[in-house]
Amino acid sequence: MKIAVINSGSSSIKFQLFLMPSGKVLAHVLVERINEQNSQVTFEYGNNKHVITEVIATHYEGLKKINTLLKEYGIVKHFSSLDAIVHRVVHGGEYFKQATLIDDEVIKKIKELIPLAPLHNTANLEGILISRQKAPNVPQIAVFDTAFHSTLPKEAYMYALPYELYEKHKIRRYGFHGISHSFVMKECAKEIGKSAEELNLITLHLGAGSSACAIKNGKSIDTSMGFTPLEGLMMGSRSGDIDPAITLYLQRELGLRVDEVDTLLNKHSGLLGICGDIDLREIEMRDDELSKIAIEMMTRRVKKYIGSYIALLGRVDAIVFTAGIGENSPTIRTKILDNLEVFGIELDKAKNACNSTLISKKSSRIKLFVIKTDEELEMASQSKKILK
Repeated sequence: MKIAVINSGSSSIKFQLFLMPSGKVLAHVLVERINEQNSQVTFEYGNNKHVITEVIATHYEGLKKINTLLKEYGIVKHFSSLDAIVHRVVHGGEYFKQATLIDDEVIKKIKELIPLAPLHNTANLEGILISRQKAPNVPQIAVFDTAFHSTLPKEAYMYALPYELYEKHKIRRYGFHGISHSFVMKECAKEIGKSAEELNLITLHLGAGSSACAIKNGKSIDTSMGFTPLEGLMMGSRSGDIDPAITLYLQRELGLRVDEVDTLLNKHSGLLGICGDIDLREIEMRDDELSKIAIEMMTRRVKKYIGSYIALLGRVDAIVFTAGIGENSPTIRTKILDNLEVFGIELDKAKNACNSTLISKKSSRIKLFVIKTDEELEMASQSKKILK
């Protein structure tokens, strides 16, 4: 069974072709800088890799280019010969709590949710519409980043605002990175040798965008991102948690418009705002005061979430680090876990330095794991249930 997974962004398309149920990757294509003069297509299959630079003006042309490459190298003749096409959709609101077969009603609902994620859902929807046009008879499935967090209890997803704002406008915590948290939860369960439903975990997706999740008996009961992906941990260019009155101050005293405040918090804050760089690898190598402060701020915030989630969960079987920073930075993991011995957390420094999968000491009451996330494989796996 050949299943294609598409993640359509505002100026990019990530495409991965799987042979299921084995999970073997047949091809990986990344189309970047759509509608720019130096668009780039990176095509990988087997041990081969090709990088092509040409103008890709639209998402339609991007998917057409992917189709051409798959045909040219004898991998797939046409999208219409696939068994399914799976799409990542960032925001599913309260409508979608699991992977869903796409029809006209689903498309209508995704459109309705655009105000909650204007950049993401608009781009995701464009990928869906083009794919349906190119392969009208192939099942198209949507997997929602918010779905994993649909199990949050009401006291976790509600904000302390007038209740009618939730009733009329659905202002609440939704959470994101759900596909990633779901995948590493299952992988951690395999490592421990138990079912996910038996485990209490804290999963930390740390990358350019970062989020923490408290998982009880295999279900998300709390997560750091909220109504939007801006809330929670300090990120590459996003502020994370701040006093909400700061936004009012910026408008009233500095004269910033609403859109300028939005841009400041999402694109000019976080690590970038503090030390002028978004790449943590570069920041770790620098010796200036602001770089050091930025790292301390970021790791301190994660540490605070770990403590609060231990309080919520009571028993924690494991903490899982994933995504670009979580998987690759022993220094950041060390800073986050420092002085948490009171919770029974004991880091094995040698294993941590090697980015081993299990990085805790044998005596640690809470196991510590580094698990590489694979959102595309998780999406393909979830789609199998729909196809059955």
